[in-house]
Amino acid sequence: MKTVTIHEAKTHLSRLIREALTGEEIIIAKGKEPLVRLSPLEEKHKDRQFGCAEGIVEYMAEDFNEPLDDFKEYMK
Repeated sequence: MKTVTIHEAKTHLSRLIREALTGEEIIIAKGKEPLVRLSPLEEKHKDRQFGCAEGIVEYMAEDFNEPLDDFKEYMK
């Protein structure tokens, strides 16, 4: 974990971003009080592709799409 002041963060932001992207935990503090954590965003999910799971489901019950008895009152 690396702690830097706000002034250091402004001066070396590009370097701190590179370090955060490699897994370094960066804490930005005001004086000695930690304020925020600089961390990378989670990886963006790829767009879904239809048919990419073809062949994975080996068995599906005949009544798979039938309404469940517990929810019949909501289906009216």
